[in-house]
Parts: sequence; C-alpha cells; structure tokens
Amino acid sequence: MTAAHVALTQEENAAIARGLKRQDPELLDQLIEQYQHRLLRYLLFLTGRREVAEDLFQETWMRVLIRGTQYNGKARFDTWLFTIARNLVIDLSRKRTMSSLDEMSENNEDDRPFEVAMAGPSPLEQFASREDSAEVTEVLLTLDASYREVLVLRFYEELSLDEIAGVTRAPLSTVKSRLYRGLASLKPELEKLRKYRPAVAEARG
Repeated sequence: MTAAHVALTQEENAAIARGLKRQDPELLDQLIEQYQHRLLRYLLFLTGRREVAEDLFQETWMRVLIRGTQYNGKARFDTWLFTIARNLVIDLSRKRTMSSLDEMSENNEDDRPFEVAMAGPSPLEQFASREDSAEVTEVLLTLDASYREVLVLRFYEELSLDEIAGVTRAPLSTVKSRLYRGLASLKPELEKLRKYRPAVAEARG
C-alpha cells in the first residue's frame, strides 16, 4: 500500500467518523451499499445460517447508527464494523448456545503458532481461485468457528494480522495460531471433498 493510499484511507475514515457523529443518513446509505456484501458474508461464515446472518446484518447497521459517535476514524471502518458484528454473534451465541464464538473469547488454547509445511498450492492460493471458491466455502463452514473467522478476515477481507487481533480481541500469537491451524485443517478437508464427489458421481452414473 502506497503512502498516498494510506493517507487517502485515513482521510476517508476521518470523513466517515465525522458523518457518523452527525448521524448523516446519506452516509449510512453509502456505507451499507459499500460494505453490505462483505458484512453479510462475514456473518454467514460466523453463524453458518442465512436467516441468523440476515437478522444480525440489520442489527449491526442499527448499532452503527446508534453508536456512530464511538468511531473516531483512527482505525479502518471495516475493522470497526466487523467488531460490532462479531460482538452481536457472541451475544447471540450466549443466548442460543450456538457453535460458540463465545469460547473464542476465552484464552484457553495453545497460543504458540506453528508452521505448516504443504506441498502444492496452499489453501491461500486456492482462496484466490474462482473455480475453487465454492468448495473452499463449503469446507470453511465445517471448520471450528475460531479458525473459520480468522481465515475469512485474512483471505476474504484482507485484514492484517494486527487488525484481526483488534477485531477478535485476541493476542497476535493466538491469531497466528488459529490461522496456521485453520490452514492446516482446510487442505485435507478440501482433498477429501474432491475425492468424495467424483466417487459419488461415478456411483450414480
């Protein structure tokens, strides 16, 4: 990212902060239009259920409107938006005992990151391939919620590890650990899916 781009982004964030403080309805419409697809995708991956994701999507924008004065423009707007959405998912998981993101708030896992040696295209490279995107999405939804979240934030939303740590309120070492473990889990599950599908198609044929 160039210095000019960084400066432009900071300027945009500052403008958003000023608009939210004024509760500018036109700004909110623009933000919804700009971020709606990314926000809904993030919520779909966290909850695994479209109806729940759509409800939380609406609630997230209500929080943005009500709590807009809390955004100071120093961080990227999207990281603040995802943080609001994530907190709503955690609140809901406490009520409904869903596959719990709440557990991700408890620092009870091994924080030590480990490297994964992989032959061939990595899951990261597969994320960039459109032909694989449907398969990756399907497999992602089967992973542990904590791994799924960091993979989505890193590779779909392209947040830095520090930004992910801010959204998830987890130490950087924990973010790295979840990322590595998520990638390690993703590859064998993708391979299993690809072996299973041709076998099913052949059996049906």
